[in-house]
Amino acid sequence: MNIKPLIRPRALWAVVGAGTLAATALSVTAEAAPARTANAWHQWHQWHQLCAVPGTDQASCDVLQVDDPAEPVAAFGVTAGAAPSGYGPADLRSAYSLPADGGSGQTVAVIDADADPNAASDLATYRQQYGLPACTTSNGCFQKVSSSGSTTNLPPKASANQGTEDSLDLDMVSAIAPDAHIVLVEADGGGVSNMGQAVNEAVTLGAKFVSNSYIWKQASSDPSYDEDYYDHPGVVMAAGTGDWDYQWGVGYPSSSPYVTAVGGTSLVKASNPRGWTETVWNSKPGEGTGSGCSAYESKPSWQKDSGCAKRTESDVAAVADPGHGVAVYDSYQEKGWGVYGGTSAATPVIAGVYADAGTPSSGSNPASFPYADPGALNDVTSGSDGSCSPSYLCTAQKGYDGPTGLGTPNGTAAFRG
Repeated sequence: MNIKPLIRPRALWAVVGAGTLAATALSVTAEAAPARTANAWHQWHQWHQLCAVPGTDQASCDVLQVDDPAEPVAAFGVTAGAAPSGYGPADLRSAYSLPADGGSGQTVAVIDADADPNAASDLATYRQQYGLPACTTSNGCFQKVSSSGSTTNLPPKASANQGTEDSLDLDMVSAIAPDAHIVLVEADGGGVSNMGQAVNEAVTLGAKFVSNSYIWKQASSDPSYDEDYYDHPGVVMAAGTGDWDYQWGVGYPSSSPYVTAVGGTSLVKASNPRGWTETVWNSKPGEGTGSGCSAYESKPSWQKDSGCAKRTESDVAAVADPGHGVAVYDSYQEKGWGVYGGTSAATPVIAGVYADAGTPSSGSNPASFPYADPGALNDVTSGSDGSCSPSYLCTAQKGYDGPTGLGTPNGTAAFRG
């Protein structure tokens, strides 16, 4: 995909052509809690990063795609062709203590590059599979627009690699905030001003919650974009910290002090009172949640960690490990159901939790909300995403740490303000 450079040549969504999802996906019934052959299944399946590692002049999506070989599917006695064993809405709501009717009266925007002609129909398939309320253009729940707000003059490009990112974002918002309205804003290309204009259009259309599942490596010019695109008082801006672990470095826009920086965890079913455990997501060197200390963005007043003089990533975290990934339906890039991970899963989850919590107060910076009530989060205290000093920037600990911030959602209290 060729993207015309704008302010600086930040082309998005370059696909790594390393394998595709096989047609065999694992089957579960809608909202069922299967006797998880998944725990055994997680030990053998493989995955790959869908998009290229971003640089300072090229950004990327934050998605990992699970490859499901046919032989183990048969070996585990499950049916190919229907919804996979990835986590569905009931799993995620259970893990994060969320209501089944969250998001009522709210509008969540998803920002992505280029066109996905199957976005509406794929969203309908996902929601029907899991018994969620219909969210369509005809009933006023779903809207797809360009960066100028047009519903007809949409981006001319239909990048084959974009469908999965769109589907992942839309499905996770649906899972977490099923009663919310959703706006998909398709930027006309992946330059920084393209994406920023899409963010501004989402806010113009009334979205109080904006999910940004894209990232580029930090650069000295990043602070100049904050005021133009990401400083919207009273509006949630959520962005993932990336999928290339601590050693890769800090990304943008997650490093903006106007953005809730979302890290990633490995979410696993457990026989404890919560029913789940979470650790820092780090599959292997070069693959795991991002974190770190910004070289360029100022530290916000509400962030109190002492080992970074500037902005620290992350603020909060959510499910991202593809080894314990989420179910997604995409018929544009792929051929139906698949299992996915990455901070592109965690980001719309957090945007949805904010929507469940209600409209942010006028003039507020919602990135600060969790810091006012950290006890209302699940504190993640084990795992790391690399080697660093001071160690909390890459290693989980009690209280705040870089990979998971203050923790993961435990209801909505920490996301109100």
